[in-house]
Amino acid sequence: MSGITAVVMAGSRSGGDPFARAHGTDLKPLIPVAGEPMVRRPVTALLASECVARLLVLSQQPERIGAVLPADPRLTVARSDDTIAATVLALIDEPATQWPLLITTADHALLTPAILQEFVTKAEGRDLAIGVVERGTLMQRLPQSRRTWIRFRGGAYTGANLFLLGSRKARPAIELWRSVEQDRKRGWRLLAGFGPAVLLGAVLRLRTLDQTVTALGRKLGPTIHAVELSDPLAAVDVDKEEDLQLVESILAGRHD
Repeated sequence: MSGITAVVMAGSRSGGDPFARAHGTDLKPLIPVAGEPMVRRPVTALLASECVARLLVLSQQPERIGAVLPADPRLTVARSDDTIAATVLALIDEPATQWPLLITTADHALLTPAILQEFVTKAEGRDLAIGVVERGTLMQRLPQSRRTWIRFRGGAYTGANLFLLGSRKARPAIELWRSVEQDRKRGWRLLAGFGPAVLLGAVLRLRTLDQTVTALGRKLGPTIHAVELSDPLAAVDVDKEEDLQLVESILAGRHD
């Protein structure tokens, strides 16, 4: 797949972010990670990917975010809405949007072109694809990492902050996401938003991950696919001090 429009969500929490303040800034995407602003790392990976034709970075303070990013004709920095879901819905409704859309976040500091290539290859042809990492894969590589897990029959999974929207057909799923966005770190509440059958299927582990997302697609309309990624680092974001220390240690090991 080529010609993708990549989007990096580089917004800030309303009411301030204690994690950002602890590092001398009010914007989490500007926290230094191994010597450079956090947001610059996923942006660099996306610009290095052969499948990305355009890159849009969205923030409530685009001038400050844009000041730390590399100059590239494919890169645009613009103002976001207050939440990720509202921002994505605005992109879906924008007539000038070029599809497909690949969405990630500014705290995806370990993103690589190889992770992106695997994700977009496996996601091709779907209205909505969601990147995930299986628990055993991550624990084998990073047993000290703490993630939010959703358990299904056959395994537990965590999100990889990678989404591919193939068309405007994904809109109903994003609308539902917006209704539960404040609980996105609590897997059972997110599943509850899709109805009792889906929730019970996960809680009782009656369904596999693939069966669950297929059921969601039938309920909402778009084809939905969970893309299981082979690189466990795809699941590591920088959401707190513990994550930052882990990411910097990984980056230092790569450098060595």
